[in-house]
Amino acid sequence: MQRISVIVPMYNEARHITRTLDSVILAARVAAVDYELIVVDNGSTDQGPQRARELGARVLSCPGIGIGALRNRGAAVATGDCLAFVDADIEVPGNWLQLWRQVLAANRADVLALDCAAPRCAPWFARAWQRRSLTAGRQPRPRQWLPSANLCLQRVWFERVGGFDERLRTGEDKDLGLRLHAAGARQISLPEPQVLHWGFEGSWGEWAGKERWRQGSHGQLLKAAGFNSRLLRFPLLCLACALLSGAALLALVAGRPGAAALCLLLGALAPLLLALRQGWRHRDPLFVLQLWLLHGVRLHLGAVALVQGLFNRAAVRPDRG
Repeated sequence: MQRISVIVPMYNEARHITRTLDSVILAARVAAVDYELIVVDNGSTDQGPQRARELGARVLSCPGIGIGALRNRGAAVATGDCLAFVDADIEVPGNWLQLWRQVLAANRADVLALDCAAPRCAPWFARAWQRRSLTAGRQPRPRQWLPSANLCLQRVWFERVGGFDERLRTGEDKDLGLRLHAAGARQISLPEPQVLHWGFEGSWGEWAGKERWRQGSHGQLLKAAGFNSRLLRFPLLCLACALLSGAALLALVAGRPGAAALCLLLGALAPLLLALRQGWRHRDPLFVLQLWLLHGVRLHLGAVALVQGLFNRAAVRPDRG
């Protein structure tokens, strides 16, 4: 690895950007690599761009474009043979880039991400939701796609698949990862050490808003990938749960409590199965119960986002008001 370009998309992240860039600079020094910092700003109105410049970052002003386009703009001006994408509210560990050097040297993978956790000060629902994606055990895990909160890959792979799809409002990291997988790139996530997500949801309303926005990509992903049973599975699950909840409400109004209870029971099975799949490996019953509740809410939010998408009414990106 001769040079690494670290690309950070940002919008009004003055409260986090100093911590993020400080952690990246430390990681580059520990790994003893030549690096550059590129912050792609989406029209911030706070002191984020100024603070990024003070820490030596090159700041590009790109207001009014999507998250995938922001990352692509950074990659377009990058000079490194490796690219690293980091969200502006992420704190990376000191050996982050050292691990990436080791992975490359041993030819273990072409794309790397570290598991992401919420700090202990986050509310329980934010910590539980982040924890669901953590790998049980300490072994590297091969993946078909990786989230882009922290993502290291060789530039040649990024260019081979054409970068991020700028048409997607969200889900652009999943789309990129699936295309990398189809092209033959080996992708792994490491359970330790973890990066910390400081932009956690501080309220139920914020969590629900972000989840509804995230689910808005399913229609676009299906259009981009064509018929794909794997991508179709979750939207159908969302619709089924919402329909069962609606049927339960109608049954109650009609004075049929038994039918309402049956509909609610059937509707609770999907979030329970999702909670068991993600939480059982952690051997924590309370965590499974927390995920059961969160998945139940998420499936209904997904149904709302899907219906909005059918009428071309996208959910507003939470960090843009």
